[in-house]
Amino acid sequence: MTTEPEQLDFPLSRRGDALPVECTRLREQQPVARVRTLTGDSAWLVSSHRLAGQVLEDKRFSLKETAAPGVPRQYALTIPPEVVNNMGNISSAGLRGAVMKALNPRADEGLHGWLRATAGELIDRLLAEGPPVDLRTGFAEPFSAALHCRVIGVPFSDWRRLMSGLDIAFMTSSHTFEGSQLNWYKDLDYMVERLNVPESERTGLLGRLAALREDEESAHLTDEMLATVAVSLFGAGAVSTSAFLVLAVLALLQRPELIGYLREHPERIGGAVDELLRWNLSIGDGLPRLALDDVQLGDVLVRKGELVLILVEGANFDPEVFENPGRLDLERAHNPHLSFGGGRHFCPASALGRLHAETALAALVDRVPRLRLAVPEEQLVWRTGFIKRLPERLPVLW
Repeated sequence: MTTEPEQLDFPLSRRGDALPVECTRLREQQPVARVRTLTGDSAWLVSSHRLAGQVLEDKRFSLKETAAPGVPRQYALTIPPEVVNNMGNISSAGLRGAVMKALNPRADEGLHGWLRATAGELIDRLLAEGPPVDLRTGFAEPFSAALHCRVIGVPFSDWRRLMSGLDIAFMTSSHTFEGSQLNWYKDLDYMVERLNVPESERTGLLGRLAALREDEESAHLTDEMLATVAVSLFGAGAVSTSAFLVLAVLALLQRPELIGYLREHPERIGGAVDELLRWNLSIGDGLPRLALDDVQLGDVLVRKGELVLILVEGANFDPEVFENPGRLDLERAHNPHLSFGGGRHFCPASALGRLHAETALAALVDRVPRLRLAVPEEQLVWRTGFIKRLPERLPVLW
């Protein structure tokens, strides 16, 4: 008589500075393993690159249906269910063209220079303040907020209130809570107000969406629908880019020779960002999909209605795909990481995210080449109950 192995509790770890110890064992022995989520539901955790790619490409695994009533969840929803499939909703509403243009850095002629100037201004403030400083709140968050305020079309002066809302919007909890709904509608009301400012003040995505209302073919679009697009894109973009940047900088601080390498070889910044994306552990929970049919996944038959979670760090450290995956190699040539997802839900803002990271890292290694941690690594405090692995502070000196 055989017994099923005990289910692991998921997520595996909240630390973003060390690969979860279970990662290698799962990929080698149980690349499709049973886990127990925060809600107490059972799910399949996929940890190999090959099988993760299969899930991302197969239309029988749905992102949209993970928000359906009564299905197993990885955590309670803190946003309206219909927002989960945001890009699908955008496409069905006929807004994909406007959104993709807003997320395309090539469509904003002055963006690159503006980003360099903004990064420089933020570093100037840090240098004037003097060490030690918190690089997360003093640089990563305002720099991410600045980019997304410009893309969405809202004033940068409002960045703190918008970023503070993300602390609630992206909480992971075993149950729903009142503050999440209030938080969503607070930000939604803000975007509706910005959608209706005088035409001369409209910029970015909100400016494009406001103009669409004048088209007869867009009569079905309400202010709430358009504001929902802005809230969700700002939130997803700002939280992802800021969390990635914090952990990318931390990885370099742990290997100061790489800061020197990038300063001497600025042309390698693009490749370095790709490798830091592979290395990065900011995705705190698996990418969720719901099986729409019975699907054979490796040695496991996933049944219709079951939840599947992709362990991105498992796929990104898979030695079947990446040579010496435990080494942070800024010259790595072959790098098909899954940090931007894949398949139909590949991140539409990947080019924007890369530009953001490249600009930030180039500015830091050039302006603050002696940057280093101001506290022992073991004193970093890692946030719990959040969709991203994130230190509460990243104190640095130079």
